[in-house]
Amino acid sequence: MDHPKSNPLVLVDDLASETRGPSESATTNKKEVSNVWNFFTKVGKDKDGIEKAACKYCGNNYKVGKNPITKNNYGTSHLSRRHVNVCRSIPNIDMDMNLYQEGKFGTRRINQKIHRKLLARAIIKHSLPYNFVEYEGIREWIKDINPNVDMKCRNTTVLDVEKEYMKEMDKVKQSMSRIPNRICLTSDVWTAVTSEGYICLTTHFVDENWKLTSKILNFCRMKPPHTGVELESVVFDCLKQWGIEKKIFSITLDNASANNILQDILESHLCVHRNLLCNGEFFHVRCCAHTLNLIVQDGLKVVDKALHSIRESVKYVKSSDRRTLKFKECVSDAGINISIGLRLDVTTRWNSTYLMLESAIKYKKAFEILKVVDRNYKNCPSSEEWNRGEKMCQFLEPFYEITNMMSGSSYPTSNLYFMQIWKIQLIIEENLLNEDVTLREMTLNMKDKSQKYWKEYSIGLAFGAILDPRLKVDFITYCYKKLDPLTCGEKTKKVLEKFKRLFKEYVKNLSIPGVSLSQSPTESISMSQSNTEGRKLKRSRIISDFKMYQNESKSIVGKNEIDAYLGEPTIDDDEDNEDFDVLKYWKTSEKKFPILFIMARDVLSIPITTVASESAFSKGGRVLSKYRSSILPDHVQMLICTQNWLHGFFENPSDEVVGDIFGHDGIIDESKLLEDVENSSVDPAAAGLQVASDGKPKILDILDCTGSRDVDTSKVVKADADGCILGASGPWVGPIPQGFCGLFGPVGFSHKRLFGHVGFSNPSPYGPGPNHENWANLTGLTPPIL
Repeated sequence: MDHPKSNPLVLVDDLASETRGPSESATTNKKEVSNVWNFFTKVGKDKDGIEKAACKYCGNNYKVGKNPITKNNYGTSHLSRRHVNVCRSIPNIDMDMNLYQEGKFGTRRINQKIHRKLLARAIIKHSLPYNFVEYEGIREWIKDINPNVDMKCRNTTVLDVEKEYMKEMDKVKQSMSRIPNRICLTSDVWTAVTSEGYICLTTHFVDENWKLTSKILNFCRMKPPHTGVELESVVFDCLKQWGIEKKIFSITLDNASANNILQDILESHLCVHRNLLCNGEFFHVRCCAHTLNLIVQDGLKVVDKALHSIRESVKYVKSSDRRTLKFKECVSDAGINISIGLRLDVTTRWNSTYLMLESAIKYKKAFEILKVVDRNYKNCPSSEEWNRGEKMCQFLEPFYEITNMMSGSSYPTSNLYFMQIWKIQLIIEENLLNEDVTLREMTLNMKDKSQKYWKEYSIGLAFGAILDPRLKVDFITYCYKKLDPLTCGEKTKKVLEKFKRLFKEYVKNLSIPGVSLSQSPTESISMSQSNTEGRKLKRSRIISDFKMYQNESKSIVGKNEIDAYLGEPTIDDDEDNEDFDVLKYWKTSEKKFPILFIMARDVLSIPITTVASESAFSKGGRVLSKYRSSILPDHVQMLICTQNWLHGFFENPSDEVVGDIFGHDGIIDESKLLEDVENSSVDPAAAGLQVASDGKPKILDILDCTGSRDVDTSKVVKADADGCILGASGPWVGPIPQGFCGLFGPVGFSHKRLFGHVGFSNPSPYGPGPNHENWANLTGLTPPIL
């Protein structure tokens, strides 16, 4: 039997049911109040005079109304309990047991406070605009679901988000106040699409559950000038706002000159109040990923020509849909069964060069077939160039893996620092006599740069290796000996002496309860005895003397604690074992090494890169975009910080930024690409940068001709007769006759989007002529002429 399927199953009270049939009394022609009549219809009385109702979907009949003999009412509760919940003919709907009470279906009662809280959290989690709640379509949808939902206006939603922000801020404050250990910081500055500066301050610590925790403390507006003095002022104010200025252990920064001034002033500021251990000797940590990037980039300068044919081949295939399809045919003919796709490098990202080589080498045979079937393909690499590319890929692979490993934020990295930097230096030393001339020159350049930044390892981060029970001091000695046997003993002794010096600081500070780094023992005594009588004063001095004796005794015990730890055999475990948890080891060692236990929490919290801040900038690019550029800085901070406090950092925020841009099918995600490139904070158009440091003309950006973003300056573009240089979003006319016209590396296969920004039409400066040639030379494309 066919039953109608179009009846609306809306579970809302007081819906009108159908009017009764002809057999019904006219006096009972009234609206039914039970929602079961959405599923049933009255069919009249049976032979016994009892009124019946039939299911609209299966046809089963049930008694309803009054019994003509007993005059009792059958009601409708048995219809919902006995039939609606079990009828298989009724279309699937969410039969929430809360939707009815006592057999009557009704609207679920809405808790408006919970609704507003969940809505605020959804806006935070997905970085939705505040006026999302005022979208007409959204309001219609919510009203259809439940008309009792009260959708507030934009301003009220902002207040709801602020409530969540303040509540989560209190939780983070309490979390940091409860831990006995110190806190490590990272900081960086970012320029938004609005050209406004923002400074991000993140904190890293081992929480009460012995989990490494990273939180964004502030993402606030940084007004110019972005000097070290101004940066330090903002950072110190943030520390005071959070009440953690007395608990800081270290700060990790990149190599910008302003950051050097920042850390110098901040270190002095904190040391004045005696808030740093060892007078801040281990306070400053340089970002290892940034330093490694500078080193590898310096080496890649000499191999640009060697990679030219491979890079041009990838660009050629990616430049049009026709070529891509033809290349896929070549891949099929070559019998290559991989789906990694070709990847084009961004010249300012050395790891993208590695990814380009890695992908292109796997398609070597397909390129050779393409050379035969496509006469326009002129840049097929020779066997020698492929061999060199393979050698470079092998050379860069360990650097790529080390960068990914050091960029983690969900596990300790300070214990990895010493080993990874040692590996880098060892690779460089081993390739200084490489038979390949290009690789040898590349290695020499990298050695000069590494000597500049890593002439001496960071002593504070070397402590991480000592506190790794798999390594300890013996590994420090082994590494130094492999590099320079003559000085290994002296260097190891220096590291161990500083390790013991830091340990003594912990012994001193943990031995006198109530005395912080900003308060000496004598100051504590004088404060406690300020208004006491002579007898109490004498007793206080006796207790003070006893505490000093106790402190000295504990110092001796502390020395034995180091010896006991170093005297234990190292844990026999693979260095690359991802299951080994160094924090878990120290969590279970509290009773055995009570002071090293606290010291390990601090040292293992040190981030060796600024990846946390960089990932915050990625979030900032989504919150503050060109489509949402008027949002207030305070609201930007509320959204970014609260999202981080509730959901943490996204998985692998920047470990493989360029790798994430390119899908396995070779299709580029342009939103990720542009977002990542825009986060570089490189702005050659800023004051003082109209001319490069070597005196060359100002750098221009082909995308918008402003000189911003990461650019490839390998090609010179001359202005035409009108002084105009072509940009994708319009011409740029300036006082200079020529400039290094920057070009995004992947522009070759992103051309459709770029052309969408360019109004190619005649007459216009984009027509045939110098600009037309410039565009073709830079992109390898022919712009359309309408």
